[in-house]
Amino acid sequence: MPPRTQRLTFERLDRFESRLSHRLAELSRHAPTLWLFRCVSRLGDWPAWAFLALLQPLLHGYQGWLLAIQWGLTASVAALLYRLLKTRLCRERPYITFTTIRCTMPPVDRYSFPSGHTLHAVMFTSLTAASTPQLLPVVLPLAGLIAISRVVLGLHYVSDVIVGALIGAGLAWCSSLLALMVWS
Repeated sequence: MPPRTQRLTFERLDRFESRLSHRLAELSRHAPTLWLFRCVSRLGDWPAWAFLALLQPLLHGYQGWLLAIQWGLTASVAALLYRLLKTRLCRERPYITFTTIRCTMPPVDRYSFPSGHTLHAVMFTSLTAASTPQLLPVVLPLAGLIAISRVVLGLHYVSDVIVGALIGAGLAWCSSLLALMVWS
């Protein structure tokens, strides 16, 4: 259970974000939209990012293996960090807080803050921008759709997604700096 002040902060933030969360979650009432965002969200579970990391050796040879290792290590740190934050901050998901928001896909875990899907999507997109920018026309829209899907599916608030994106970008930046220092 989070401390009382932390709970109150999230309750205020939940009320502030309520209208936008409801509007975006309403999009899931349309079957084609729901299908699209479920598929996009599933890609964000790991398949797209694992494929992208394993593609690096094909595109960059030996250097690509180093990139794949860097990306794997960065993803591991990201997973540990976001799980630590979720289990310490304990923000309930929108469909739990607001019964008018439907849960249209089973959540990966109990709490919503921050969005791990968005964190990884932005992290891998940032790493792609640094190493393989020619893939950005595919990867960037996918990351954006993954972020939006988490709110549309009723699994996250907008602030969960924003903070997840900021953490993902920060981890990618730190990872790239560290890789430059180690491999240069």
